[in-house]
Amino acid sequence: MTAPPPAQSADRPGPVPGAAGPAAPSPAIAPSAWNIANYLTVLRLALVPFFGGLLLVGSGHSATYRLAALAVFVVATITDGLDGEFARRKGLVTDFGRISDPIADKALIGTALVGLSLIGEVPWWVTVLILVREVGVTIMRFLIIRHGVMPAGRGGKVKTFLQSLAVAGLVFPWWILPMAELSRSAALTLLYAATAVTVATGLDYAVKAQRLKRTSARTMAKKAARREARDIRRDARER
Repeated sequence: MTAPPPAQSADRPGPVPGAAGPAAPSPAIAPSAWNIANYLTVLRLALVPFFGGLLLVGSGHSATYRLAALAVFVVATITDGLDGEFARRKGLVTDFGRISDPIADKALIGTALVGLSLIGEVPWWVTVLILVREVGVTIMRFLIIRHGVMPAGRGGKVKTFLQSLAVAGLVFPWWILPMAELSRSAALTLLYAATAVTVATGLDYAVKAQRLKRTSARTMAKKAARREARDIRRDARER
């Protein structure tokens, strides 16, 4: 005779037939690129041609259009602070935002500097130096993206703030102020300081990009594959 199965303990019930086990934790869902933070970044990019057009009306000699250009520049600059705030507070940080945000900053500042140089407010060597740095960093971003995304650092934000402050002072029709030349000189001095920070942060970015390239998972996997291939060839020769 077959012995009856042991009784289940009252305080430790056995599994119920057909019942599902504990649910596996759901993977974290990445935020969509279609969010308010990225909308603000795209808006900043869309404002760039309007700003440039207003700045160049009348070869930059119209106080009214210069003030209109300044208003557009200020709005675009405000979106730069808002998109980052929304992304951090609401968990809306995306790869699109990490890449497009600094590109929007560069497009706005680059347009401003070229326009100000065209109307004789900023020396061309300053504009060229800053643009070379900005384009170089953008190219590095795309070259290094296979190894990882490098978001804008604190130094980059300081650089953008100084550039924006200097540009705003130079876009403003300074000749309508009582101390016109002093105001223009102060804005130019600030721009020179921003240029120094721009060059320094560009060099720092290049160093960090090389470090990321050397230590990324992609590079480590390639090195491991090359070591394995060398070991296989060495073992084959020894046999």
